[in-house]
Amino acid sequence: MQKIIFVVDDNATNLTVAEDALEKQYRVIALSSAEQMFKALEKFTPNLILLDVEMPSMDGFKAMERLKANYPHLNIPVIFLTGLVDEAKEAYGIDLGAVDFIVKPFSKTVLLNRIKHHLHIDDLIRERTAELTKRTQQLVQMKDGIIHTLSDIIENRDKKTGGHIDRTSAYMKIVLDAMLAQGVYIDEVGKWNLESVVSSARLHDVGKITIPDFILNKIGPLTEEEFETMKTHSAAGERIIDNAIQRTGDAEFLRSARQVVSYHHERWDGSGYPYGLKGTDIPLLGRIMAIIDVYDALISDRSYKKALTHEEACLIIREGAGRHFDPRIVEVFDKVNNRIEENLNFFNKDMELQRE
Repeated sequence: MQKIIFVVDDNATNLTVAEDALEKQYRVIALSSAEQMFKALEKFTPNLILLDVEMPSMDGFKAMERLKANYPHLNIPVIFLTGLVDEAKEAYGIDLGAVDFIVKPFSKTVLLNRIKHHLHIDDLIRERTAELTKRTQQLVQMKDGIIHTLSDIIENRDKKTGGHIDRTSAYMKIVLDAMLAQGVYIDEVGKWNLESVVSSARLHDVGKITIPDFILNKIGPLTEEEFETMKTHSAAGERIIDNAIQRTGDAEFLRSARQVVSYHHERWDGSGYPYGLKGTDIPLLGRIMAIIDVYDALISDRSYKKALTHEEACLIIREGAGRHFDPRIVEVFDKVNNRIEENLNFFNKDMELQRE
């Protein structure tokens, strides 16, 4: 397929010369103003634009600023055409994003060679970008696959908490979206890759791998000594994530996983474990996970208790604000608890279908 070249110049002679030079190799669209160029961009996406600097109404520099501010046109290579050799203007044009300057009057050979050169570079960039995107997608798929496999291993060992990881991940997304919408802790949450954070939350109980089966799957309440052993899963999980970080690099999802793993049993009043942190000294992801984890435990059957209703669980969460939980996050949770319940109902129906 022929590549499309826009030639934008208010001088009819320059347009004719450019068309004559390029029409055998490219599809040339000649335009006499920047305004015409933007209208043409509504129909065509050129492979390269030759843009005159000195034009009435909107000069090339202003047109370039507008072009680069528009995402679909951000990566179109632009070569400025100019009748004046001015180092300051040339530097300014390059800063705006131009790939080159061609001085008028230009020869056919110079024009063809410059265009061929920059189109070749653009093709290479697009090929490398597509390659990189594909590899990144493969890495993301591999990371997600490892996380899901590991979380499945954890859940299959802990026979009392079926569906816990899937449910808490879904709740995490609901709460994070609501925090963003309501501007709660926006300085932190606004910088997060939410997809990565939600995925990392699946690992919050990874430390349970180290807990003996006779404690993990005990029928009935744990003894005080057994409970102390169970509590070690947070610190054990932190060591597992730290080892992963040392071996694979400080990936964002591992940093997120470290927060949920290490701090989801800390309490707002400082009475939690493993570190007894208090208030906002507890990392934010740990404070969010604490609410989600407790809610799901409350609405789930255990060998030593029956599941509470959604309404009963929400009441306990509200009563824990300022003692167990961050009050601001409790407010967010309370505002979206209807969506939490919808997800719970969905998971319950899905479990019923699987049993059938």
